[in-house]
Amino acid sequence: MEINESWTPDSIDLSDMEFWRRPWADREAAFAVLRRERPISHHDEPVIEGTALEFPKGDGFWAVTKYRDVQTASRHPEVFLSGPGAVSEMDLPTEMVEYFSGMISTDDPKHARLRRIVSNAFNPRNVRAVEDSIERKADEIIERSRTNGTGDFITDIAAPFPLEIICDMMGVPPSEYATVLRHSNVILSNGDPDIIPEGQDPIVALLESGEALTALMQDLGKYRIDNPIDDITSALVNAQIETEKLTQQELASFFVLLVTAGSETTRTAVAHGLYALTEHPEQKARLLDDFDGLAKTAVDEIVRWASPVIWMRRTLAEDYTLSNFELTKGDKVLLFYSSANRDEDVFVDPHVFDVGRTPNDHLGFGAPGPHFCLGAHLARREITVMFRELLRREPAIHSTGTPSQLASRFINGIKHMTYSV
Repeated sequence: MEINESWTPDSIDLSDMEFWRRPWADREAAFAVLRRERPISHHDEPVIEGTALEFPKGDGFWAVTKYRDVQTASRHPEVFLSGPGAVSEMDLPTEMVEYFSGMISTDDPKHARLRRIVSNAFNPRNVRAVEDSIERKADEIIERSRTNGTGDFITDIAAPFPLEIICDMMGVPPSEYATVLRHSNVILSNGDPDIIPEGQDPIVALLESGEALTALMQDLGKYRIDNPIDDITSALVNAQIETEKLTQQELASFFVLLVTAGSETTRTAVAHGLYALTEHPEQKARLLDDFDGLAKTAVDEIVRWASPVIWMRRTLAEDYTLSNFELTKGDKVLLFYSSANRDEDVFVDPHVFDVGRTPNDHLGFGAPGPHFCLGAHLARREITVMFRELLRREPAIHSTGTPSQLASRFINGIKHMTYSV
């Protein structure tokens, strides 16, 4: 597919799946046009392909593409609400919002309550245990890839690494790893035909996968109430701050959030990271020469470059003026983190991959505010450990061929990517 060098604001349709199937460079060129000429632009709600289910037709959404505007909206959660649904351009039934986004689709006071309980479960002892598991899991994954590798970096390393860490953290047994991975792939697929078989309704498949993960965690949560061990699930179900405890549904929603958004952030960053280091060998050479000195800046640059979660939605609680643009109560806005992370007004040479980039106040984990990613520290640690071990053990590792992009408006995913050591 050729790069479109003649984008105009009127030719860019962020609702059209064909746009999201275009190469990354082509999409970046389109967002550069929007930032420059129409930083807040309106788009119709997308049509979900292949589903027989009907959703109420809304008035579309406003795409917010400038860094400053994404930050401003994020710092005013009392105006830019998450509760109506943070992960869908369309209004979804409440039960679907609960299944697939949980805490990130809530507002205060409920959001503050959930975050308080969850944060309390991540006490120093539990955090240390998780960090120890990262080192161990990286070793296991790399050794497994050496002996039983498929040649697909996603299958061998990028996908199992964060997902198995989260499963271990929550006390999910290894026998369920493949099941959790399969269902999380479906939830994040956006209906991609490589993941949802032809003829299967993508919304039905998504609901069924949500139900399966919910049932798994509800069963585990009930068991851990009476049979606690040193895992996060035990800490969550038995944690109580004053009179507050997680309900079984809240626990299940948190798990779905962890194994989808939480796992996907690291998975996508690690995949894009290897591809970026392959495409920019001089940056890989810098990292090989001084990994310890560059690890922190390199990991943040990988996350900025990958921008794993493309956007989050907010809904206006009242009329609001954003950079002289009048938004109206009830309007839906999508905060495009991916575009903000290439904003020429904030980043020097934003289309250059630089493992030593500083400053680098990217929005790869969301913008400052109550919904900043709770797992940012964990994700940074995972990415650091994986690249440290990969480059130490397999310094010649590189991607081969062109990665297969996930056909998604929401996740900047890579489905498959061949590699060699």
